[in-house]
Amino acid sequence: MSETFTREQLRDFSPSYDFFVGIDSDGCIFPTMEVKQQQCFHPAIIEHWGLESIASYVRETAEFVNLYSRKRGRNRFPCLVDTMALLRDRVEVRQSGVQLPEFKSLLTWMESADTVGNPELQEAVEKTGDPELRKVLEWSLDVNERVSRIAKNIAPFEWALKSLQVMSGSADTICISQTPTEALVREWTENDIRQYVQIIAGQELGTKTEHLALATGGKYDKSKVLMIGDAPGDLMAAKENGALFYPINPGREDSSWRRFHEEAFGRFLDGSYTHDYEDRLVNDFKEILPEAPPWRK
Repeated sequence: MSETFTREQLRDFSPSYDFFVGIDSDGCIFPTMEVKQQQCFHPAIIEHWGLESIASYVRETAEFVNLYSRKRGRNRFPCLVDTMALLRDRVEVRQSGVQLPEFKSLLTWMESADTVGNPELQEAVEKTGDPELRKVLEWSLDVNERVSRIAKNIAPFEWALKSLQVMSGSADTICISQTPTEALVREWTENDIRQYVQIIAGQELGTKTEHLALATGGKYDKSKVLMIGDAPGDLMAAKENGALFYPINPGREDSSWRRFHEEAFGRFLDGSYTHDYEDRLVNDFKEILPEAPPWRK
């Protein structure tokens, strides 16, 4: 049985060090974003909603939302809604006559749910019998099955591994992610890096902002809390908690981790990780991920 974690464990987390580092997983520790999205998420969208006739547009749009935009790294359900909204706005898709789901029930559920994950969606389906929610759940479970079958034996980035080894001896470290916990535990365990984090917090435990708040609130000096991630959601989680942020730039992951290992982590520990230093890194990070899709230019 896979190792499990609870929100209470995050809330009751007791510091062992003065410093805390939250670390994202997909696209940050592991080069798994592309394979999971392109080979698992996107084909499942096409199959479950019968979008084969516009498959190329679905793939392009889903890749922009999930990989190459400022929505990168968000929870799968809002990203699914955003993908359909962008598709609906494309001239080629409108001309095709294909009917796209509006996800009214999904939007209502997301607005009311305390936590947006498969277990909570399963409860909503059992309670309401809503056919739209049932189809979304079937898609999400299918994605998990594909990920477990396809996204295997993917090693961490070289300098990410070296950084984990160094961090774990000087700071409390927790994995903070919107990936289902079962997949996170499997990936961290099979790569023999589970020992470098005290807790693995997946989508079932809430948002990244909530993870960071529960684990660090009232326990650390804000200047000694750092979030590492490859997506704007990681930056938002840090800023909403008054923490520092270190970006792993998409497409430049190894060089980002090497800079962290050789420079940024030392700055974090000695107090020279200033906001000016952070701002330079964040500005470079934001330039990589645009807000508008390329087909609108």
